[in-house]
Amino acid sequence: MGRAIAEFSAPWSRSLRLVTSASVLLLLSLVMAGLLLGPRQLLLWRMAMVGAPLLVLVGALPFMVRGYVLTDTRIEVRRLGWNTVLPLAGLAAVNGEPQGLRGSVRLFGNGGLFAISGWFWNRRIGRFRAYATDPERAVLLRYRDGQQVIVTPHDVQHFIIRVRNLAGLP
Repeated sequence: MGRAIAEFSAPWSRSLRLVTSASVLLLLSLVMAGLLLGPRQLLLWRMAMVGAPLLVLVGALPFMVRGYVLTDTRIEVRRLGWNTVLPLAGLAAVNGEPQGLRGSVRLFGNGGLFAISGWFWNRRIGRFRAYATDPERAVLLRYRDGQQVIVTPHDVQHFIIRVRNLAGLP
C-alpha cells in the first residue's frame, strides 16, 4: 500500500439519489407492512416482509462507492468499511467516457441502490466492471489483459491526467 497522492469524491447523480431514495422508501414500507399487517405468528410472513427487505438494504450498503484514492501503485475505490483495489500496473488506457453506462445491460450487480456497481455489458465498450455513482462522469480504465473498469470521480479531467502520469501512459 502506497501513500495517498490524490483523493476524489464520488458525487451521486440525480438519478442515483432518486433510485436510492425510492428503493429505501419501498423497502422500509415493506418492513412496516410486515410488522403492522398480516399474521404475526407466521414465521414465513415475518421473514418475507421484514427480513428480506432489511437484508437487501444491509447487503447493498457496504458496496456504496464513497470515493477514489490514487496512490503510486493503485486506485483504491473507497467503500463503506473497505476498499476495492485497481492496480495501475497493466493499465493500457484511461479515457473519459460520458456515455459509457448508457445502454448497458447489468450482468450481475447493483443498478442504483447506493451505487452502480458490478459487471455490465454494452455494444460500445463490451464487458466491464463499474464502481460508479454518476454516469455523466464516467472514466474508462482499459487494462492490457482485456479487463475494463468504469469509475466516476468528481473531477474527471484531473483524475485522468493523474492516473496517466502515475501509470506512465501518454
